[in-house]
Parts: sequence; structure tokens; C-alpha cells
Amino acid sequence: MFTRRTFLTASAAAVLVPGIATAKNQAVEYDPTPQYVRIKKDFLPGQLLVVPRSFYLYFVTEPRKAIRYGCGVGKAGLEFTGTATIDVKKEWPTWRPTDEMIEREPITYARFKDNDYVQPGGSDNPLGARALYLFQNGIDTYFRIHGTTQPQTIGRAASNGCIRMLNSHVIDLYARVPIGTVVTVV
Repeated sequence: MFTRRTFLTASAAAVLVPGIATAKNQAVEYDPTPQYVRIKKDFLPGQLLVVPRSFYLYFVTEPRKAIRYGCGVGKAGLEFTGTATIDVKKEWPTWRPTDEMIEREPITYARFKDNDYVQPGGSDNPLGARALYLFQNGIDTYFRIHGTTQPQTIGRAASNGCIRMLNSHVIDLYARVPIGTVVTVV
């Protein structure tokens, strides 16, 4: 169904992401490699913008310029939209699935059921090398921008709602963004 929301999201993606299609409407191949691009002037330096439909995260470096990173996003119905701030940053974070994740996928998360086990940080942790924790009005949303142990999910809607990046890319982004950074997901 074509709604106002899908129209606005598609329009924003088409304007924000240079080269989505050529004049002849030929799709451009997805490239998750970080690169400098031009963006709309609506976003201020230091802000992050995530466009889930195109699988890109933008770090605004100066007016109308940003570093674009490829990312993976939440499966349909599990995605985050809106504005948040990064209130916590962690290197090699610990992880525990939410109760909703355990309920949705009891076999996958069986080792977390009926206990307080938290997986330590490390190379096999689903949050990867770094995590940026998204908050709204001082309250944890339980959504993160983080690394991943599943690089094949970059460029896909495959997560339980978080924004995934390759570990080398999230390490780069982590070094660039301070606590308090505004994140907008359209």
C-alpha cells in the first residue's frame, strides 16, 4: 500500500542518497564502503542520519557533506524511527537479548531464558567491537548502532531493530561521535 509515509521516506532517500538511480532510472549497485558524499542542508555537522530503505548511515561532517557508511537495519516491524541521542558508548560491549527477542525466538536465545546471563564482550558478541546506545529523553530505547559478527547482513533488513555496521566502520564512527550526538532515523 502506498502511504504518505512511504512516499516521504522514498522521497527523502532519493534526495539524500546521491546516485540511487540514474536519469535512465537504472539502479546503482550498493556499496557499503565509507565515502564522502553530499547531503541535504537540513542536517547539521556532528549529526547522524540513518536511511534504512537505502541501508546507509551518514555522519555529517560539514554543511551538505557527510561520510556515508553501509549498514544493516531492523527487520520489518522491528525497526527504530525517529530522533534519539547517543548517551552511552562502549568498546567491546556486553550483550543480552531483550525479553521480547527471547520470546520471539526462544530456540535462538534459549541460553538466556530464565536467567541473568550476559554475554561478555569479544569477537563472538553480536554487538561487535563498538556500540552506541540510543536514548530518547534520557530513557534507553534498547536500540543500538553497533558492529556485527554477521557482515553478510550489511545492506539488508536482518536485525532485531538495531543499526549494524562492519566492525572496522563502527570503530571509525565511534571515534568521531561524542556522547550527545543526535541520531535521526527516517
